Amino acid sequence: MNHKEFIDFVVDKADDMKARDIVIIDVSEKSTVTTTMVVCSGNSKRHVSSIAENVIVECKQTEHAPLSVEGKDVGEWVLVDLGEVVLHVMQDQTRDFYQLEKLWQ
Repeated sequence: MNHKEFIDFVVDKADDMKARDIVIIDVSEKSTVTTTMVVCSGNSKRHVSSIAENVIVECKQTEHAPLSVEGKDVGEWVLVDLGEVVLHVMQDQTRDFYQLEKLWQ
């Protein structure tokens, strides 16, 4: 699967779990770590963790296992590093505080 298809796949799997306010940010000219960030919101700690877990499971089935996962046990902000795509799943108050979209766009 090419890069665009992989981004669409990650967004689709987050959307399957009712992730809200999904934003795709191209950081290819600003970061050496990844080319694309996907940021979305969940309603609660459990919802944030469930969104991230669904993306992780689905990516593993397509042989795109995450390089690392951070924050899943806490559920405020879960970062799923998929290499060329980094997924940030956040609760609203955490997303409002860090404002990743504003920082990276």
